Amino acid sequence: EVQQVESGGGLVQPGGSLRLSCAASGFTFSSYAMSWVRQAPGKGLEWVSTINSGGGSTSYADSVKGRFTISRDNAKNTLYLQMNSLKPEDTAVYYCAKRIDLAGGYEYHYWGQGTQVTVSS
Repeated sequence: EVQQVESGGGLVQPGGSLRLSCAASGFTFSSYAMSWVRQAPGKGLEWVSTINSGGGSTSYADSVKGRFTISRDNAKNTLYLQMNSLKPEDTAVYYCAKRIDLAGGYEYHYWGQGTQVTVSS
């Protein structure tokens, strides 16, 4: 059974930090690039970051570059997102996703409920 369980969200003041975790199971975690995507209130899904299967290559949306760091521990089947210098615009539900490469683009497969991040004073 495929599962991706996100945790670590919460309420934080602007400038604060949070670390999100995603515990994955039901597929060969180490064979797939993994991503974080988010959905802000009233908006669609936004891609945030991707890490390759071995953990040696990362990419970030311009909106989070320099503030967020994606990492993974393949021995623990766990994906992480360290979020620093948080802004109110980062308020969203965050989901981890298995990235599927397709001709002409990507698909992001996610099954969990996500974890709520709220940045407010």
